[in-house]
Amino acid sequence: MRSLDNPLILREIIMDHYQNPRNHGIVDEEGYKKVNMNSETCIDNIDVEVKMNNDIIEDIRFDGEACAISTASTSIMTELVKGKSVEEAKAIHQQYMNMIFEKDYDEDLLEEAIAFKNTHKQANRIKCATIGWNALEELISSKEGE
Repeated sequence: MRSLDNPLILREIIMDHYQNPRNHGIVDEEGYKKVNMNSETCIDNIDVEVKMNNDIIEDIRFDGEACAISTASTSIMTELVKGKSVEEAKAIHQQYMNMIFEKDYDEDLLEEAIAFKNTHKQANRIKCATIGWNALEELISSKEGE
């Protein structure tokens, strides 16, 4: 097991997800909902799409132009919530935001997303680390509003 207190391991996780993003590429098929998110402070301009069935996230994907932090964070997020219920995804999302904003959080629930635990030290990177997660929140909210 890798030590998630080692900054080199955290960097390795981020670089792995940046260079080899999971669930990357939009499929644009029926049954998917898509949202575009962009940042005025970085190059980030991503589409995130989700396919939900009976409140289960069957698939979640993303694509676009993004920095290493946004790409890696969104890649990890897709892995964490794929196959989960909407309620489980909301809980993971809340724990991630708690971590980013220096509140108490469940480290076990976040798995590799722990790589972003020091993001608060670079406030200008918070938007990068949360852009994909904010897309998830928007997609879940739009589904609940139906």
